[in-house]
Amino acid sequence: MSSNPPSTIKAWDPLVRIFHWSLVFFFILAYLTEDNLKTLHIWAGYAVALLIIFRLVWGMIGTRHARFSSFVRSPSIVLDYIRQMRHFNAPHYLGHNPAAGAMIIALLLSLIMVSITGMSIIAAEGQGPLAGTVAANPNADWMEEIHEFFAHLTLLLVMLHIAGVIFGSFLEGQNLPRAMLTGRKQYRDDYVDTPARETRS
Repeated sequence: MSSNPPSTIKAWDPLVRIFHWSLVFFFILAYLTEDNLKTLHIWAGYAVALLIIFRLVWGMIGTRHARFSSFVRSPSIVLDYIRQMRHFNAPHYLGHNPAAGAMIIALLLSLIMVSITGMSIIAAEGQGPLAGTVAANPNADWMEEIHEFFAHLTLLLVMLHIAGVIFGSFLEGQNLPRAMLTGRKQYRDDYVDTPARETRS
């Protein structure tokens, strides 16, 4: 007895997916080259900063599930969703759920701080877009400590994000990393953020 493969529905556009995996690559590259390959570390950091700028813009003008308005929720809604997850009765979202939305914002803010402090550090050596500005303070050694703090914080958030994706995959009964690769999720008739005009294919 054969069964047809499950139908799917579009969740994330190509630009969101390219941004996601590019950010993973360049952040890991920057993190691993911090002490030994300074030039590569700096250029990987620039790539991260440009990706963040793109995501901020795309979060305002992009496709439906890319826009911040589709997944950024109040703290009370996020906490309520997490409570529902703990009891295995959280609603299903085609795009990012409220907890994932909160994690995205936390990651973006942390990476913004990593980028700004990183450029401030090299500005003290007369390099980068902040060279010659007030950020180029040669005595601001504390900036390196802040830079490292947010780099480590970002790594911690990434690990929490991975754990959330694994748990979310279990709750939804589908492979969420694969969905971020293909842009499509398995069709469900109980997605709370799916317009009626969208159909399975």
